[in-house]
Amino acid sequence: MPSPFPGMNPYLEQSHLWRDFHNSFLVALRAALVPQLPDRYLIEYEESLYIDPTGDDPRPFAVADAAVSDADDNADAPGTGTAVAVVAAPVTVTVPGVTKRKARRLVVRDSNSQAVVTVIELLSPSNKATGPDRDKYLEKRGEVLTSAAHFVELDLLRGGRRMPIRTLPECDYYALVSRAWERPRIGLWPVALREALPAIPVPLHRGDLEPLVNLKHVLDRTYDDAGYARRIYQSPPEPPLAPADAAWAAALAAAR
Repeated sequence: MPSPFPGMNPYLEQSHLWRDFHNSFLVALRAALVPQLPDRYLIEYEESLYIDPTGDDPRPFAVADAAVSDADDNADAPGTGTAVAVVAAPVTVTVPGVTKRKARRLVVRDSNSQAVVTVIELLSPSNKATGPDRDKYLEKRGEVLTSAAHFVELDLLRGGRRMPIRTLPECDYYALVSRAWERPRIGLWPVALREALPAIPVPLHRGDLEPLVNLKHVLDRTYDDAGYARRIYQSPPEPPLAPADAAWAAALAAAR
């Protein structure tokens, strides 16, 4: 059974659920695209790992294969007849914790040259919050937008800071499609909470027929395949909805 909402389901925006939804949605989006792509293209689920060294938690960021015990620990151990001097450093310091973070997206490539043709991004809460994740994303976004590759960006989150877009209409969600040869002009599909998610084109090489992806169909497949109907309605949407929208959403959830 598909999601009971005409567009984005606000219950899917819960922070504890988003990582799973993000991955599942990209997999469903790739499945919708593959049958429409000509043979000269392939589409990859790309996962990159980067290190965020900005944490303030003084945990060690590595565990040694071998460690030297404190001299007192071995004082009574058999066979330890040699005294060991421990030289204390004049100052004790800590180093920041290091966090491994993963970034996931879809990449359409030319199957012959392996050149990147189109990058498809689904925004995460960390992309829309001030901090290193947003900075890293904006850096990657800028690289794509100044390259020969096309760019598709999906924002299915009401919360957080919007990406830098001039004259962005008021909306709850949006889909952005940037063809390399049209820049700086970029196509935008703004979507309100109660509106249907659109069908959007995915640009390829000029002259090739562009696949049309119905985002509502992709969301419904994600919703069904992951069994979200069983587990997302125990908590209210995040961020909270306005009273009228909250009553509307609760009624749809109850009637599903």
